[in-house]
Amino acid sequence: MSVKMVLISLLKIVGIVVGIILLYGLLGYLLPFIEIKAKEDGHKKEIPIYIYTNGVHTDIVMPVKNDLQDWGSKIPFSNIRSQQTDYSYIGIGWGDKGFYLDTPTWADLKFSTAFKAAFWLSESAMHCTYYKTMKEGSDCKMIMISRSQYTNLVRFIEDKFDRDQNGNFILIPTDAVYSDHDAFYDAKGKYSFLYTCNTWSNDALKAAGQKAAFWTPSDFGIFQHYK
Repeated sequence: MSVKMVLISLLKIVGIVVGIILLYGLLGYLLPFIEIKAKEDGHKKEIPIYIYTNGVHTDIVMPVKNDLQDWGSKIPFSNIRSQQTDYSYIGIGWGDKGFYLDTPTWADLKFSTAFKAAFWLSESAMHCTYYKTMKEGSDCKMIMISRSQYTNLVRFIEDKFDRDQNGNFILIPTDAVYSDHDAFYDAKGKYSFLYTCNTWSNDALKAAGQKAAFWTPSDFGIFQHYK
């Protein structure tokens, strides 16, 4: 093969890669504007949940305990540094284990971590954070849902946790927690550029019959429907 043919082949490959990146960026911007409408189930909206973003990840935040679910019994307070038990809310998010554990800030991001995350090459994790209060703002929105919608939401979230032989969520032993009130657990599924942490949270809202983007890789795609 001549040098000219090699260069042409390389240019084609680069062109395809650039085209895919541009297409992804375009779809990632446009598709979130397509709104999936909330489903009205005819029941009283009495349970508050929140969508909360740290600027990158969107979490679903729920009451720690009510008569439908006791998260404290499944995500023990003994697994967080503070050991405190007086929290009112728990935020749960799904994402790439490498991003969660090895990339506390964007400055810590390694090419290998990003590459593995983008192309289904690493494991996933659930990040669980306890809160005493929630404050609404541009990064946090409250949504009132019915008991049946909450039941569907809980089922969706629980189904993403890996479990041991006794059916318990599997704690990831690590010092890479973000605070004294969070912990990581093993999760099902593979993170990718097509299914991100925000895509999962968006699907959680769909499972609960709430407004959501048609598809979104970003937190912007979710929050624009809750302005």
